[in-house]
Amino acid sequence: MSYIELHANSAFSFLRGASFPEQLVQVAAELEMPALALLDRNGVYGSQRFSVAGREQKVRPIIGAELTMEDGSVLPVLVASRLGYANLCSLLTQAHLRSEVKGECAVKWDELPEFAQGLVALFGNSALDDLLGSARVSRVGESVPLSRSLKRSFRRDAETNTRDACATRSSEDRAQCLIDAFGRENVYIEIQRHFLRGEDRVNRVLVDLASKFRLALIATNGVQYAKPYGRQVLDVFTCIREHTHLDLAGKLLTQNAERHLKSDAEMRAIFRDLPDAITNTERLADRLQFSLENIGYEFPEYPVPDGHTMNSFLRTIVLFGAQQRYESITKKVKRQLEEELALIARLGFSGYFLIVWDIVNFCRENNMMVQGRGSAANSAVCFCLGITPVDPVSNHLVFERFLNESRKGWPDIDLDLPSGDRRERVIQEVYRRYGKHGAAMTANVITYRGRSAAREIGKALNLSPSTLDRFSHLFANGDFPHTLELEAQIEQAGLPKAHPRMPAFVGLYHAIYGLPRHLGQHSGGMIICQNKLSSFVPLENASMPGRVVAQWDKDDCEDLGIVKVDLLGLGMMSVMQDAFELCRERGRPLDLAHIPKGDAKTFEMMQTADTIGVFQIESRAQMATLPRLKPKCFYDVVIEVAIIRPGPIQGDMVHPYLARRAGKEAVTYFDERLKPVLERTLGVPLFQEQMLKIAMIMANFSGDEAEELRRALSFHRSEERMNKVSVKLREAMARNQVAPEVIEKVLHSITSFALYGFPESHAISFAILAYGSAYLKAHRPAEFYASLINNQPMGFYTPATIVKDARRHGVKVKPVCVAQSEWNCTVMADDAIRLGFCVV
Repeated sequence: MSYIELHANSAFSFLRGASFPEQLVQVAAELEMPALALLDRNGVYGSQRFSVAGREQKVRPIIGAELTMEDGSVLPVLVASRLGYANLCSLLTQAHLRSEVKGECAVKWDELPEFAQGLVALFGNSALDDLLGSARVSRVGESVPLSRSLKRSFRRDAETNTRDACATRSSEDRAQCLIDAFGRENVYIEIQRHFLRGEDRVNRVLVDLASKFRLALIATNGVQYAKPYGRQVLDVFTCIREHTHLDLAGKLLTQNAERHLKSDAEMRAIFRDLPDAITNTERLADRLQFSLENIGYEFPEYPVPDGHTMNSFLRTIVLFGAQQRYESITKKVKRQLEEELALIARLGFSGYFLIVWDIVNFCRENNMMVQGRGSAANSAVCFCLGITPVDPVSNHLVFERFLNESRKGWPDIDLDLPSGDRRERVIQEVYRRYGKHGAAMTANVITYRGRSAAREIGKALNLSPSTLDRFSHLFANGDFPHTLELEAQIEQAGLPKAHPRMPAFVGLYHAIYGLPRHLGQHSGGMIICQNKLSSFVPLENASMPGRVVAQWDKDDCEDLGIVKVDLLGLGMMSVMQDAFELCRERGRPLDLAHIPKGDAKTFEMMQTADTIGVFQIESRAQMATLPRLKPKCFYDVVIEVAIIRPGPIQGDMVHPYLARRAGKEAVTYFDERLKPVLERTLGVPLFQEQMLKIAMIMANFSGDEAEELRRALSFHRSEERMNKVSVKLREAMARNQVAPEVIEKVLHSITSFALYGFPESHAISFAILAYGSAYLKAHRPAEFYASLINNQPMGFYTPATIVKDARRHGVKVKPVCVAQSEWNCTVMADDAIRLGFCVV
């Protein structure tokens, strides 16, 4: 029987592991390990990525977690069944939500029996951490917060070779406690050997416990990194966690590099005196058959009137909405609606559309602007429900970009809301409707990027504060291409090439870049569930009061079929709503739906780049482009919104488009077959939808393959996914006998979009707000500028710049007055703006 590692931490243990789950799986596959267990600290943060990688590498993923107990000890548990997984998620949720401090978790010993079914507990040196004779922990490189009295009791126990497992009980009592909670067959004694002083003494106690209580032994390596070099990363993480540096860390650091994945032969040699401890790993692994592929998630059912199903009720309100939205329902519109409704019903998504429609209605009933965007704008059903303002029929948008039968997972509808209190009110309404355990924000995993990685490594290496400060100014931050190589940036920061710590810095930077740093929350993504969401993913408190966050990010949720609704805050929507309210109060009502189309003054203002304060087209780069593009119609605004993005810029698409628009360059195509796809943008691909169509035409990509490309283009984790699709795309075009130079042009365009490019539907939704804000600036300047100042900070410009721009447009701006000013800026009877105390 083969050895199987049943206790591994990934970097999703946040500063307690040094490798991605995918790296652990890859090394396990290289070692021909048939299965691998991931037990991250207090959560299942990396479990979905781990599961996907395991299936791809033919390494069966086993899920578990390390539980931090109320006394500071650690209890590893493994999931044996779907019920066990639900119990683990519920237990972690209960412990996390009980904590008042974000990220902290303490499981109570007496609550284990309630959640023990379907779980297997490992009792080992994690619970006997101080038999080594010091107040160090079980896990090398990690300290346990122990009270002085607890440390004294540990030293006393070490002298007699007995040891409390939870401060008040002996190790025997704790073993019996676990047997009572989990059952004898579900408690294993875990043995680890890392060639440390005093380790044999701990293991003898564990072997004796196994014999006395008739418990099976299993060997694990307590893996914290995939390969030995990961020890250096772990040492840096230890310094970060303990707020120290390598020169002072001392015994906090690992003593050797043994906590990596080891082969069957290596582990058998280490445990040659305990062969059953090796064979038991595979026996136990055979019992642990749970998979994340089917966690039993169900989307909430929408309560419909008597006599209706969700399908029939959706049809009723869509057809009613169509009568309001269209002057006349043409055959083309009716056919589009029927096709969409049939597909939605076939896929079982009617409840999802109804719930989003209900959220939109809540916003409107409470006088809040709301607008759907993203691929939802491709849907005529969404348009008729009032979710999106874009008519996909007249704009020739492709519904399949939003929803198709080959696309796995739920559709994605993003709702833009006014930022601040109005948006928070909608979020809290969702929590109110579905409960604290039924709804949560999706996570956003904050990773080590250029600046943060460099600073943290510099601190760990004890570099001078002045050098660290220079890093903050010189080092690129984010994912866009660096203008300087790493070594050149380091040298400019004041660290010469001959510095003795230069090689270590460079190596550590490349090793740490991209690893998880901590868990944040998505800007607006919410997931909801028919039953307890906490049965499918652990929930924990967010740093913001009143919010709960799930342990998975939006991509994990999409992979697992968990529905996400994005409730995103836009500062410009707050500005526009405030401006519309001022217009109404002053007897000149206006709203976004009734802003005149094709207004000459608005387009003239755009053509002269007079766009300070205007949504999406106020940056210096946009201002430089506007006089060259000279927008004359709404679709020109769509182009302007989309063209100044990293994708088109890096793909060398901006200048060719502008030159062709000005008649300075002939309109050409990569291939004449692409003319229907690219004709509207003068042969230059500017939108994500065009990239997908190019792949389908030039490489004969199927719907599934196009969906894979779509996800790669919008995937933010790494370049790996994009590279994999690029290889497939290149090979497919070569089989289609596409010319090599054309293949390179297509690939350059498509891979550039991975840096961030807009879908056309997304650009249209933003262009509506851009045109609307420009119209307000042109025709209701006092209301616009007052609202813009009231919602600062936002955009690119300071309040002083905005005030100067207002005066340039003939708006009188009066200073703050103790007697007349309110908190916010107000518009006076003579159309002058009285500055409020908010600007002081």
